[in-house]
Amino acid sequence: MSKTIIKPPKAAPAVGPYNHAVRVEGLLFCAGQIPLDPATGNLVGGDIKAQTERVLENVKTILDDQNLTFAHVVKSTVFLTNLADFAGMNEVYSRYFTSDFPARSTVQVVALPRGASVEIEVIAHY
Repeated sequence: MSKTIIKPPKAAPAVGPYNHAVRVEGLLFCAGQIPLDPATGNLVGGDIKAQTERVLENVKTILDDQNLTFAHVVKSTVFLTNLADFAGMNEVYSRYFTSDFPARSTVQVVALPRGASVEIEVIAHY
């Protein structure tokens, strides 16, 4: 088994000792993305919709780098600091995942890095 480390040049820098994604045997495992602006590395403010939009654009950057789309995603995990934000997050999420939806888990967590309200990780196939 070999693994390939993925560090898209257009992505915001990682905020810790991890990689944006790792490819292994037909699967792409993406690290959780928070709403970081790739141009500044700073957290994007705003409501859950604005933060979810930035998170999914960050996921898209990783997928694009590997010539994949959201249609290739087979599993996603959404972390919210407040489950009351689920409807707003889901509204934005449904604009990115439009058919053949991946399996998904959504969990409430106490906190996320840099004070983010949402983090999303995905696994895609190629």
